[in-house]
Parts: sequence; structure tokens; C-alpha cells
Amino acid sequence: MICFNQDRWNLLCSFAGFPATFGQCFEGLRNRYSEAHRHYHNSQHIDECLQEFERARLEAENPVALELAIWFHDVIYDPRRSDNEERSAQFAGECLNAADDLRQRICELILTTKTHLPGTVRDAALLIDIDLTIFGKSEMRFREYENAIRAEYAWVPESVYREKRAEILRRFLKRERIYQTATFFDLYEKSARQNISNSIAAVKTQDGLAL
Repeated sequence: MICFNQDRWNLLCSFAGFPATFGQCFEGLRNRYSEAHRHYHNSQHIDECLQEFERARLEAENPVALELAIWFHDVIYDPRRSDNEERSAQFAGECLNAADDLRQRICELILTTKTHLPGTVRDAALLIDIDLTIFGKSEMRFREYENAIRAEYAWVPESVYREKRAEILRRFLKRERIYQTATFFDLYEKSARQNISNSIAAVKTQDGLAL
């Protein structure tokens, strides 16, 4: 099932009550997610997130806002910058400038993906869990993900990358729960912790998994 397509986008816009011209936003999304420097943060990532969203659609307080946040949450991605989430939220706000209340909610959701902490933002726990489901996928898919992240940071020296990557992964491992919602905790918590632990171990040995 391929979810990243214009038919799905058009249907979402129809549910949201957007005018037909909002279909033009899809081209901007597709162009952004097709940028050459993206090896993980691309249309495949959004497609996988949309597939996971289908598991939890009925749990969302505002499924339309949540799905739109999924589409936009990585639309701006430059691994050399630290403000991608803010810029993605701004991009979404400009694209959705005819829907003020919904726009604000989507921007708030996108901003929570910076820290992967939901705070008090409604539906943020679902968005963050969906964004992090890659941690709990099969060992092979997780390996592909880690190699893709390394490719996005190819300009970083190996020793520096390994140190920083291990630091990031340890922060997730130290959390009481990686997944905040029951749906994704039950599905992925155990395998996510195993994948992350294996990845950290690989950093220490500098063998096996490429980080």
C-alpha cells in the first residue's frame, strides 16, 4: 500500500474542507521529499508514517490535523541546520494559510518532533510515536535506517558521528517509555530497545552496523 500519492492528498484536502487549489501543495511536498541529500527523511519515511497512522486514526482527537502534520513534519530538512522543525512548521503554515485554526494546530504538532516530547499538545504523542516507529521495525529495516542516516551526515567525520549518534540513541534508551501511546508501545517498545541497544554496541566495537 503506497500512501504518499496525490489521490490520498486530494482526499485529505477534501476532508479538511480546503479549496481545490490546495492540490498544488502536493507538488511542493513531493519536490522537497525528493531532494538528493535525503536518504531517510524522504517520501518513503512519510509513506511509512502514513501507514502507521492508519493503525491509530481512531485514537486521534483530530485525525485530519494529525495526518497533515505527518505530511509536513520533515518537509524542510537540512542536516547541517538545527531549525528544520521550525522551518517545516513555517512551510506548512504558508501552504495552509486559508485554514487558520487548523494551521496553528498542525504547526504545534510539527514543533513537537524537534524534541520528541509531546508536552500538552493534543495528538502529539501519536505523531511522535508514529515518527519513531522505525526504531521498532525489523533488524534489517532498522539497519537500512541507520545507514541512511549516516549517508545524510556523510560530511561528519566517522569518529564524531559515532559519538554523537550513540549519544542520541542513549537518550531514547534511557526514557521510561520510548512510545507514549499504548498502541505503539505494545507493537514496538521491546524491539525498539533491542535495535537501539544493538546499534550502541556496534558503535563501541566499530564493527557491524554502520552508524
